[in-house]
Amino acid sequence: MTPITVVEGRRLALSNLDKVLYAATGTTKGEVLHYYARTAGPLLAHLADRPVSFLRYPDGPDGQRFFTKNPPPGTPSWVRIAEVPRKTADTGEQVVVEELAALMWAANLVVEFHTHQWRARTPDRADRLVFDLDPGAPATAVECCRVALWLRERLGSDGLDAYVKTSGSKGLHVLVPLVTADCAEVSAYAKGLAVEAEAALPELVVHRMRRSLRPGKVFVDHSQNAAAKTTAAPYTLRARAEPTVSTPVTWDEIESCTAAEQLVFRLDDIAGRLERYGDLLGPLLDPDSAGALP
Repeated sequence: MTPITVVEGRRLALSNLDKVLYAATGTTKGEVLHYYARTAGPLLAHLADRPVSFLRYPDGPDGQRFFTKNPPPGTPSWVRIAEVPRKTADTGEQVVVEELAALMWAANLVVEFHTHQWRARTPDRADRLVFDLDPGAPATAVECCRVALWLRERLGSDGLDAYVKTSGSKGLHVLVPLVTADCAEVSAYAKGLAVEAEAALPELVVHRMRRSLRPGKVFVDHSQNAAAKTTAAPYTLRARAEPTVSTPVTWDEIESCTAAEQLVFRLDDIAGRLERYGDLLGPLLDPDSAGALP
C-alpha cells in the first residue's frame, strides 16, 4: 500500500520509501525525502519563480536517467505551471516548485532540480550569471578552486560579487547576482571572461567544450547563461554514486582546498552546514546584492 501523507493541506502519495537509491551508502528513498523536507527553506527560496527541469533517476543513479522540461505525467492540478519561451515553439510549459507540498511531490519522483538563470515573470532577462567549472582528469576540484578565485577577482574588478557552490559532481559553480539583463548580453559577457581566463591561465583553463582540449584543465563553461540552458539548483541532490549535494561553500574553503574530497558534501552534511553558516547563497536572493553588467 502506498502511504498517503498530508503536506500543508495537500494529500501526497509517497511510494517505495524503503527502496535503496544509492547503493554505495545504502541511502533509501525515504531518506532522500527526509533530506528535502529538512532543506526545504533555502531550497524553495532558490527555486522560487524559476521554472524547473528535472533529471529523473527513479531507480537510483545506476538506473535509467531522463531529463525533462515538460511537466511530468500526473502533475497535480495544484502545482504551478508556467508558460516559458521555446526555440521550437512559441511557448512551452514547465513546473515551478514554490511550496513544500510541490517540493515533496517532485522529490517523490526522484529528481535533480535544475533552473534557468531567469525567473518565470521575466523570461530571457537573467538575474544571475553562472560559470560551471568542470575539471578534466587528472584535474580535480582543487584546480577548479584556482580558477574560481581568478574569476572572483576578475568579476570584482567589474563591480560584481561572486559566490560559489559545489556542483555536487566533480566541479564548482560560480554565481553572480545581477540587475536583470538580457540573457544574450549576459552570455556574451560570460564568454568574454572565459576567454580572458584561458589567456591568463593557459596551462589551467580551456573555454571551449571540445573534449580533446580538456584533459588536465578546467573547462570554464559559460554556455549555461543562454536562456534555454539550466544549472543544478543549490541544495539539489545529484544522481552520482553517492548522495552528493550541490552545496554552497565559503571562499575560505575554496582558498584552503588541497584535496577534492574536502569539497564533497553528502545529504547528511547539509543540516550542520546550514546551522553553522546559514544560506551562503542568500545574497543571490537579495536585490541589494545585484550588480550591473559593465
